[in-house]
Amino acid sequence: MRLLLRPEIARQMGIVLLKPGNDLMGVFAQGRVLVEEAPANMAHLPSGRIPDARQPLAEDHLLRPFFTDERVIRAAGGLAALEHWLLLRTDICQYPHASYHHHELVTMRHPPGALAVCWHCDNELRQQTTEQLAELARENVIAWVIDTVLASLGYNRERELSVAELCWWAVSAGIAGAITEEMAQRALRLPSEPEPTVYRESDIVPALPATSILENRLDGYSAEPDWQEQPLGQPLVDVAVEPEAPATFFARPKRIRWTNPAFIKWVKIQPCVCCGKPSDDPHHLIGWGQGGTATKAHDIFTLPLCRRHHDQLHHDRIKFEQEFGLQPVLIIQLLDRAFALGVLA
Repeated sequence: MRLLLRPEIARQMGIVLLKPGNDLMGVFAQGRVLVEEAPANMAHLPSGRIPDARQPLAEDHLLRPFFTDERVIRAAGGLAALEHWLLLRTDICQYPHASYHHHELVTMRHPPGALAVCWHCDNELRQQTTEQLAELARENVIAWVIDTVLASLGYNRERELSVAELCWWAVSAGIAGAITEEMAQRALRLPSEPEPTVYRESDIVPALPATSILENRLDGYSAEPDWQEQPLGQPLVDVAVEPEAPATFFARPKRIRWTNPAFIKWVKIQPCVCCGKPSDDPHHLIGWGQGGTATKAHDIFTLPLCRRHHDQLHHDRIKFEQEFGLQPVLIIQLLDRAFALGVLA
């Protein structure tokens, strides 16, 4: 939080007095505060808390397809995260047309997102689908995605988000495919020329879409060159599916162990599933019909474990699973995260 205050200076005593008011006194309760000169663009603002930056992207109708894309909502945390954000940010019912509002709020899902409404309005509006509710839900989704992007980029609400930063977040989140042509064109600062309604055949010149230009620039670039081998924005491991593999037609086929060093390297940099500390080893599933003498489970059946918990699991598998959960369940949770993040596809 930033404050804009007018100081009262007692020059002979060398003291500067500030009067923030009761609502803003909490800023000074944490100890030291940062003081800087007010920039010229804040000259018109009144004394008090500096309001959050206006986000022009939230009002841009051309960006709505991106904000409401299921891939974007999933990358931002999903509808559950949106509902949690709504209850933290909202203290009144978002449906303004009711004659009575209960003082307690709940969340009501409505495509493409959710709303924060009181119990009374929730009972009245449940199972209804209207354009008015859809617009309120859409505004919530856009504001939440912008907040999430700002937080993931290390900024707060006092900063105005740009289209280029929004595109970079999409690329880093593995959803570059959700970037629209309009976004790519603005992020690359390509000239936007009005399209004439009538063309002469000699005037028709093929042009590359901005999204393909962006894709070509991303091709081969990796934010983690030591382990990420796929182009940025593409899945780390492309799992090929062969429904008519030759071995399936043999009476006694020879089993082949599935290995993938890239996936193992990704597992190694994940936090330990038991304590959350940096993992040391990718543990391959033991028991449950897997592992054994001179055998090892497929690389897909792995867990990130620190050294202490890895040793604990091999020392007493039953006790480990009683304390931290069954290995297959933990592996399913890890695979679900890998698919959701685009690591596996």
